[in-house]
Amino acid sequence: MEHQHSRSQLLHPITGVVTVTTPAGRWMVPPDHALWIPAGVRHAVDTIGRVEMHSAYVRPDAIPGLPTHLHVTGMTRLMRSLLAETVRIGPNAADTRAHLIQEALLHEIPILPKRPLGLPLPRSARLAGLCHSFVAQPSVRLEIDDWAGRAGMSRRTFTRIFRQQTGLSLSAWRQQACVMAALPRLSAGEAVTAVAMDLGYDSMPAFTTMFSRVMGAPPKTYLKNQRDQ
Repeated sequence: MEHQHSRSQLLHPITGVVTVTTPAGRWMVPPDHALWIPAGVRHAVDTIGRVEMHSAYVRPDAIPGLPTHLHVTGMTRLMRSLLAETVRIGPNAADTRAHLIQEALLHEIPILPKRPLGLPLPRSARLAGLCHSFVAQPSVRLEIDDWAGRAGMSRRTFTRIFRQQTGLSLSAWRQQACVMAALPRLSAGEAVTAVAMDLGYDSMPAFTTMFSRVMGAPPKTYLKNQRDQ
């Protein structure tokens, strides 16, 4: 159900995967990541698998420099510990220790590493429909000419409008969609080769190259580094 909060939210799945949809796009939050949702943003939350999560709700003016846009972040060991302890002591704790923990958590939020796990959606209903269909069944075998034809546009017009409305080229958008489809399966322990083949990649190296381009490291290294942070 779509809703909004008067406070900003830091949402951290401990197990399972959370997806958040807004009028502007769709974000995926696997374990060891978090989603920052600014106050007032209307959104709907869905879960994949058995989800356990922690959330902190933050006044928009709690400290200067809090993010103002919705985005996925990595989680550090420090933030995981601060968030877990903040949840444990509850919102009404008023002793000095609780205050210091909450202050430290607030100051960690702006420096959490950003992750490209969001898919902006075009304003055009026809283009958005193509994007929704792709997210439901992602594949590397996506051709610009095919989408342009289905949208009733020339290749040049389609390329220009898609970038204008999403901020991404179709190639970059497709890569992010494939990573978003792959990460929950990889986090659950599925083999890289099986995930790559299901997404239409001809080989594991080709998938690994794409994943590294988007996430900055190969799948196994990325997941290990994320857990070790």
